[in-house]
Amino acid sequence: MPIRYSYKEIKKMTRGFKEKLGEGGFGAVYKGKLRSGPFVAIKLLGKAKANGQEFISEVATIGRIHHANVVRLIGFCVEGSKRALIYEFMPNGSLDKYTFSKEKSASLTSEKMFEISLGVARGMAYLHEGCDMQILHFDIKPHNILLDENFIPKVSDFGLAKLYPLDNSNVSLTVARGTIGYMAPELFYQNIGAVSYKADVYSFGMLLMEMASQRRNMNPQAEHSSQLYFPYWIYDQLAAKENDEIEMESFDHEERSELAKKMFMTALWCIQLKPSDRPSMNKVVEMLQGDVASIEMPPKPSFYPNDVIQRDSNVESSGVNDSNNSDVTASFEEESTTNPSLKFSS
Repeated sequence: MPIRYSYKEIKKMTRGFKEKLGEGGFGAVYKGKLRSGPFVAIKLLGKAKANGQEFISEVATIGRIHHANVVRLIGFCVEGSKRALIYEFMPNGSLDKYTFSKEKSASLTSEKMFEISLGVARGMAYLHEGCDMQILHFDIKPHNILLDENFIPKVSDFGLAKLYPLDNSNVSLTVARGTIGYMAPELFYQNIGAVSYKADVYSFGMLLMEMASQRRNMNPQAEHSSQLYFPYWIYDQLAAKENDEIEMESFDHEERSELAKKMFMTALWCIQLKPSDRPSMNKVVEMLQGDVASIEMPPKPSFYPNDVIQRDSNVESSGVNDSNNSDVTASFEEESTTNPSLKFSS
């Protein structure tokens, strides 16, 4: 179980919050060191709405997670309004450093990127179906995938996570949560399906698309919708079947092209508009581990219900944020629906 620390101990571990590792929408992260020797990452959370006991209860649940692809929670702090989470330290930082970097020193081979994507999928499948409680992350993105010294990926940052019984398929939310560009459409539109673990599947699909192409899915400065939404271009490339290889800079020979195609095909299934059309994360793991020829061509993805995209889309109305991927919260009312029939079984 996670260890409870005092705020004074947290300050001592971080030497007065001397070395900042980064900052997100829910708090700053500092490098610290335990008395026993290991380095840790300490996240100071923003002002908490939940009471201390609720926080401790959720920490206890997340603290029981032990999986190779989920970051380990070592301890926590609850002292007045102060909240902190102490995680194992990941020396290679977050995935965004390698996915979008223009520097060759920070680039990873296509094989390594594929291995990372498979590891993330396994970690998410465990969160959805391998724990006592179903843990929905709601903020899967490159910044929240950490890499250890061997570049083994760890799903991290459970600031937006929600815990549910395993038999509870649908989620009741009063606000949309997550990061623009990775948020599932059902968080905005009420008529396409209930919010469930499939929202995480959608986010993973957008992440997988970026990993395969090593570029962002969204280009807010684009002049035309085909450039604005990269998955359309990828789908057209796959559907045309004009070439045996996908012409991407990152995958320039046959073996790499097969990996890219498998990642793109799987990603396109994950980002289907209707939650019921998306696979479970266990099925995603199967798809990535299997042969690309066994993956059926997915339907063309839609960004909106009824595919409302104009050639000269207004970026503001499309809900697309800039490349900073800032955390955005928007209110909405969740519809009351019955469990959707799933096309895929885990």
